[in-house]
Formats: sequence, C-alpha cells, structure tokens
Amino acid sequence: MPRFDRLELDSSQSRPDDDRERRSDLIRDEQHWLRRADAERRHGLHENALRLYSRSLELDKSQVAGWLGQVRMLIALDECPEAELWARKALELFKNQGDLLAGRAQALCRMKDRAQAIASCDAAMQQSDQSAYRWLVRGEVMVLTRSDVDRYCFDKAVQLDSDWLVSLEIAQVYLYHGYPSKALARARQAVEKGPEQPYSWYFQGLCERELDFADAARRSFRRCQEIVPNHADAERNLLELSQQGWSPVRVLRRLFRRS
Repeated sequence: MPRFDRLELDSSQSRPDDDRERRSDLIRDEQHWLRRADAERRHGLHENALRLYSRSLELDKSQVAGWLGQVRMLIALDECPEAELWARKALELFKNQGDLLAGRAQALCRMKDRAQAIASCDAAMQQSDQSAYRWLVRGEVMVLTRSDVDRYCFDKAVQLDSDWLVSLEIAQVYLYHGYPSKALARARQAVEKGPEQPYSWYFQGLCERELDFADAARRSFRRCQEIVPNHADAERNLLELSQQGWSPVRVLRRLFRRS
C-alpha cells in the first residue's frame, strides 16, 4: 500500500490501539501530537514523527504545522513523490502558504525537477514573511543548480533560527547531495549548539564515516551511545566500523570526492 494512502485523514484507518490508549487519546488535542512529533523528529525518528503529525491532522485539519510536518518527514524518508503530492494537497487549503511552497520545492529538488523546484521556491520566497525553512530550501536548490550562493542561504536560515536542528538539517542537505565535508562542518555546528542531543552526535558520526575519519566517527557514535545507551543505529555503525579494514576502494573514493 502506498504511504500516501495511509495518510488519509480518516480516523477509521488508524492503527488499532488498546482501550486504554484510545481513552487517553480523547483528552489529547492536536498540539499534544505536534509536540510529540517534534520530539521524535529531533531524535531522527522520522517514521514515528510522520505518524504523529498525521494524528494531529485527524483532530484538526486547519493547522499548517501538521501538513508541513508530514511533507518534511516524507522528504526525510526519501518519499519525495508522495511529499510533493501531499504538499499540493495542503496548498489547496492554504493557497500560497510560504513554507508549504518551500516543502513542495524541496521534494521537487530531490526528484531532480529543477524547473518546478525553482518556480516553487521562488514563489515561497515571494511571500511577505520569512522563515528559516524557506532559506534552507533555497540553499538546497542552489546546491542542486551548483550556484555559489548556497552558503549565504544557509547562513540566513541559521540567523532566522539558531536551533541546533536547523544546522543539522543543513548538514543533511549537503550529505544528501554528496558534499560530506560541507555536511560535517554544519554537523559540528549542530553539536556545538546541542551537545546533549544524540541525533547531532549520530549524524556527525555519519559525516565522519563518509569521509573515512574512522576514529572521529567512533568517538561521535560512542558519545551518542553515552546519551542514549541503546541507540541501535550508533551501535550498528560502531560494529560496521570495527569490521571495516583498509580498502583501496575507500582510499580512491576519498581522493576523488567532490568536497
């Protein structure tokens, strides 16, 4: 079943819960589920966050945050065609809403549809207000088009919102498009801003591993485990690093890396 089908706003399609959880849900409003979704997102648990954003919309379809959250989590899960479809569905309700236009632009960007991505991003930037997310997406479009102003856009996003997660999401953009050195620089900023955030340490480790900085990656994954002792992804990466010997392929990959 396509993921989009599972996001239809119909409580009858929700996964079955026990009676206790159903009763407790009755006293929880959409803001409760939005807060929980944000917490899961900050731990890199995008699938969980997606379900929680969907639950918030079951209670209130009139709030942009739930729609935008679903779009962004679908992008994070690399379900970009569905993210673009969901963004268009939301824009039918919230015409020309800037962040939703940016969400559609980001999905199109990752689908390599440059023309539509640029058009949607331009429309987002033309709205009267500003947001860190719109500048983040602007930066990603610049990365895709190999413009040299991506750094300016990302710095503008950080100026508008100093949250460590913004820096981390910029790092994710760079790593997604194959620029691990730039990704690592932004991940380090996220760690500096959120030194007790396991996700920032974990993602820094991913960047370091991609660059074949094995010792640094181990330190980052271990720090992640110190904060969350049962962090499965950090443990898996540490195990893979322990089993990873010298490889001429990895050496060549480092020599020819774009950044």
